[in-house]
Amino acid sequence: MSSFQNESPIRVLVVGCGNMGASHAFAYQLLDGFEICGIVSTGKSKEVLNEKLGGGYALFNDYETALKETKPDAVCISTYPDTHENFAVKALEAGAHVFIEKPLADTVEGAKRVVEAAKKANKKVVVGYILRVHPSWERFVTEAQGLGKPLVMRMNLNQQSHGYMWGVHRNLMKSLSPIVDCGVHYIDVMCQMTRSKPLRVNAIGARLTEDIPAGNYNYGQLQIWFEDGSVGWYEAGWGPMISETAFFVKDVIGPKGSASIVAKDAGGTGKSSSVEAHTKTESIRVHHADLNGSDEFAKEDTWINLEDEPDHQELCNREQRYFLRAINEDLDLTDHLQDAVTSLQIAFACDESVKTGRTVDLA
Repeated sequence: MSSFQNESPIRVLVVGCGNMGASHAFAYQLLDGFEICGIVSTGKSKEVLNEKLGGGYALFNDYETALKETKPDAVCISTYPDTHENFAVKALEAGAHVFIEKPLADTVEGAKRVVEAAKKANKKVVVGYILRVHPSWERFVTEAQGLGKPLVMRMNLNQQSHGYMWGVHRNLMKSLSPIVDCGVHYIDVMCQMTRSKPLRVNAIGARLTEDIPAGNYNYGQLQIWFEDGSVGWYEAGWGPMISETAFFVKDVIGPKGSASIVAKDAGGTGKSSSVEAHTKTESIRVHHADLNGSDEFAKEDTWINLEDEPDHQELCNREQRYFLRAINEDLDLTDHLQDAVTSLQIAFACDESVKTGRTVDLA
């Protein structure tokens, strides 16, 4: 029995009831250590979620009112990015721990202010980097680290979004570009693979629709250089016009060979805008560069099929178990938060590169 089993559950205020907010709410209902004390959203989504959870939860239109009335131990923030900093700082000042969907804020300065507020309040802030709790992605990072240096990292996630998902993407693009919103995950993965200092970035982008704000773009591609000579690129496009031909590339190459996530099913036609498919890995193919005397491959490729293939809900459950551990075991989250700030800093530098047409130094 772990020491915290008998402690009273952590009362959590759920803020934002879209795809991620709802998944985190289900996790809180499922896990012993949490208890939902209120649900906040500006629209009807809180009523829908309340019903799905079985009803009976306190519902609020206004975040600050909810914070005052429920006095939560923790706040889960899954709203649009332009509210993240304000909501997180208010929660910390009210003495609550925070679980926050990525990105930590909609500016680098804002992200640093959240980290500062967490230190000052002596409270935990966990950022929703969902790939960090995924066994296949953890293994992918480990395999990459065995390929020697420098690394070449190739990743994308293009989404031919329509219907409900196009609505979600249009709302996200009121405050962020796809390479910032989505890219922080994959930039974080690249930083974990190299554990080297990022030096500079270059990026391109295009606005392919009048449906988004004039200053934003719905297709972007970034390139990043690391101190150890490693390089990486990431591409993200959102919208009904996006091609599905190459939406799922997850590759890393080093002197000793390469590792690739091969998702035969999740990489199939019509899956690019499915959130469920984005986290599916199915298998990792490891290619060995060793040659024999005839310059033929000395070893066959290795296929790693991981039995533990959590679905989207289970990944959210794991994120919340980690949040619970962070609180109950007083985990040191300094590196976790620094990584969140770094990946955001790189993503915004890419944004700047798109807008100025210039390479941006990260020094």
